[in-house]
Amino acid sequence: MILTIVLIRAVLLYILVIFSVRLMGKRQLGELQPSELVVTILVSNIATLPVEDTDIPLIVGITPILTLVCFEVLISWICLRCPKLRKLISGSPKTVISGGKLDTRVLRELRFSADDLMTALRGQDIFDLNEVQFAIVETTGSISVMKKPSADTPQRCDIGLEPDNSDPPQMIAAEGRVITAAAKGLGLTAEDIVKLLRSRGVSLNDIFIMTGDKSGNFSAILKSGGEPVSLEEEK
Repeated sequence: MILTIVLIRAVLLYILVIFSVRLMGKRQLGELQPSELVVTILVSNIATLPVEDTDIPLIVGITPILTLVCFEVLISWICLRCPKLRKLISGSPKTVISGGKLDTRVLRELRFSADDLMTALRGQDIFDLNEVQFAIVETTGSISVMKKPSADTPQRCDIGLEPDNSDPPQMIAAEGRVITAAAKGLGLTAEDIVKLLRSRGVSLNDIFIMTGDKSGNFSAILKSGGEPVSLEEEK
């Protein structure tokens, strides 16, 4: 009986925590602002209390979780309209390298060691500090880097190539089911995709992943595996 109660509480709190995190927005752990990180930690800790101790009413865990999440959403809304409060809560980006010169004073202010800096740069595929023209530490603690022109990878326009400015292929079907929203973005319906597959002798149920773009280029990987199958739309 106690085990059943614990399982039911765990499932309900799991659903509540997922809802709470979704309500706060989509961010990876390393991208959380300080206030979001604090709320995430508090919510996870509070959620464990009614599960560990069945004498604690479930509402005692649900109420503070919803309160914290609503408070965070309210603070985020206020911060959008009040830059001074946003700067107070989240801080502001700090420039650590400008003109190729490292500002050690800012590093000390951020309590960044030389190892911290080089680790962050290696995460940007930079192993030589001399390649960096400009670097800024964001409010999330991540580093955004601009390479020196001499060390940067040339773009197509730099070597005289005309790029095709088109959107990449989108996944429009997966595991035998049409992704309606993605298909609609290409001006297709589920019936159009089924008809296209049928004309190529392929069943929708056989599809593991199907991609397409606005130029009419389609390809699919079957559930049986193997190389992608071209499903070029007839012009």
